[in-house]
Amino acid sequence: MARIKSKKYHGVYLNHLQDGDITYSINYKDINNKKAWVTVGKKSNGINEKFAYNKRAEYINKVKTGSDPLQHKKKKEAITLDNIFQQYKDLKATESKDIIKTEQKYKSNIYKVFGDMDINEITTDKIVAFRKSLIDKGRAGSTINSHISFIGTLFNFAIEEGLYDKVNPIKSKKLKALKIDNARERYLNLKEIKKLYKAIDKEETFTNAIKEELTIFVKLSLITGGRLETILNVQKKDIKLEDGTVTLKDYKTNKTYQGFLSDELIEYLQGYLKGLTTNSYVVGGQTTKKPTRTLTRHLKKILDDNFNVGLDTKDTKNRAVIHTLRHTFASHLAINGVPIFNIKELMNHSDINMTMRYAKLASDSGKDVVRGLYR
Repeated sequence: MARIKSKKYHGVYLNHLQDGDITYSINYKDINNKKAWVTVGKKSNGINEKFAYNKRAEYINKVKTGSDPLQHKKKKEAITLDNIFQQYKDLKATESKDIIKTEQKYKSNIYKVFGDMDINEITTDKIVAFRKSLIDKGRAGSTINSHISFIGTLFNFAIEEGLYDKVNPIKSKKLKALKIDNARERYLNLKEIKKLYKAIDKEETFTNAIKEELTIFVKLSLITGGRLETILNVQKKDIKLEDGTVTLKDYKTNKTYQGFLSDELIEYLQGYLKGLTTNSYVVGGQTTKKPTRTLTRHLKKILDDNFNVGLDTKDTKNRAVIHTLRHTFASHLAINGVPIFNIKELMNHSDINMTMRYAKLASDSGKDVVRGLYR
């Protein structure tokens, strides 16, 4: 949730945190006539709106006398990138569940290099070096672009908060986004899909419960194209068997959209859903979501054992991964002649260019027309 203006005190803002606490912030014009933001403190520490308002008045009086209210802070300690991230996290904490995943990615990559560094010492060249290290490690181009973009997001946040007064270091030609090669997207053909279901059923190290979880996950993925977290968060109440629809949540865009169910899956779900409560998660059948890592570990074993034997771990074009199920859905839509704009809606793509990668698979590609030209 974004900052909310106080109804009683001018210049005071409230931010409701996910744990029920509240942080109070103020803004004022500094000695350079620029808007400055200051987080005064949390309600749990005894801070309230009136206290924040009085603190703002104190700061404004100091500015009028030509002094900088924050000078003591600037001299005592540098502002690190992690300081910026923690403030960013507090602001975004109630907006979506995605902040948890964002923090995990930040901690495992960006923090290790830049977390404790003064933001004024983080230069474009240092970020370029960081990107090169990720390239050398064989990280996917889309992943690398995502990390660099998030560093830029944190700097933009720092600028908005009045904590950084320089140009965002990622705004340089040196950090132009890496080109992503989508020439060939791995998807499963019909024989491979049958092989996948059979492999799950025959896996001797899995219990029947695990096999059932993986089967329903694959079925939902292949019929909706939903991403991993989207499928894991589907609850019984999201499925309308009478309409053949399912409400999906895209955690990448934080929006909901509608998916459709095949007659075969509707028939399967009629029996499967009977044992679930309204709020049960379809994958796992419990009132708590199936742990992402658990399902990922089990399905990765199946995919590696049956489709990735002999392939280098860096061969992202040819390896079958969980996201391959999403590509399979879109690819078979194109193969079966579904218009590209319909595929865009079914995939919940925000940009048609993301969908165009599947156009080459369309049955109306023009091949038959060209072969029959001038006859």
